[in-house]
Amino acid sequence: MGNSPPEAAPEGLEAVFPREVGLFADTFPEETRYGFCGHVLTIAQHHGARLGVAAPVWEAALTLCKYFEKQKLNFWGKKVIELGAGTGIVGILATLLGGDVTITDLPLALEQIQENVHRNVPAAHLARARVCALSWGLDHEEFLRDYDFILGADIVYLKDTYPLLIRTLRHLCGPHSTIYLSSKMRQEHSTAVFYEALLPLHFASELAYRDENENINIYRVTSKQNS
Repeated sequence: MGNSPPEAAPEGLEAVFPREVGLFADTFPEETRYGFCGHVLTIAQHHGARLGVAAPVWEAALTLCKYFEKQKLNFWGKKVIELGAGTGIVGILATLLGGDVTITDLPLALEQIQENVHRNVPAAHLARARVCALSWGLDHEEFLRDYDFILGADIVYLKDTYPLLIRTLRHLCGPHSTIYLSSKMRQEHSTAVFYEALLPLHFASELAYRDENENINIYRVTSKQNS
């Protein structure tokens, strides 16, 4: 066998997200069923070093799905984008609730998302669930502006990515957009700094829901033009 070509230096988010983490050393698939809004979702999770933190269904994603159910949110005919989707569970639910949804993450996570889309979205509605790569702060300008809804679950945990996420949200968010961000409020990751110091510089933000037991907050965020 010949020499392998040198691996390209990572750019954007791939430069700051950990790739090899001991926590994810064992590779194994898992399939879990969840019920929300009258839909049963079967979600594949490919745990291992390759996907790392993108593999699992995090509790903040489930909390956001429960919030959609409790609030009876209507995505019918709305333009929706999910950031840092991981398994895609949030974007898939938004699709099943009628949204025209773009489900995004780094390239390495797209195969898992695509698998879950095909597992859960009926063939007649697959055109409303688009899966594609989005690296915050790098290629966000290739995406539309002024989505009706912008969704993110447990995507605020690496300080180096916070400016990239803000830049991306500013591009995607128009005067009529609503952003829902669900986060485990990890002190060690300065998650509160993002919501209390950085986000308010550019957006109007309010705490929409808090799960005290899980230490998870859901924030409703809009353009300052509407505040």
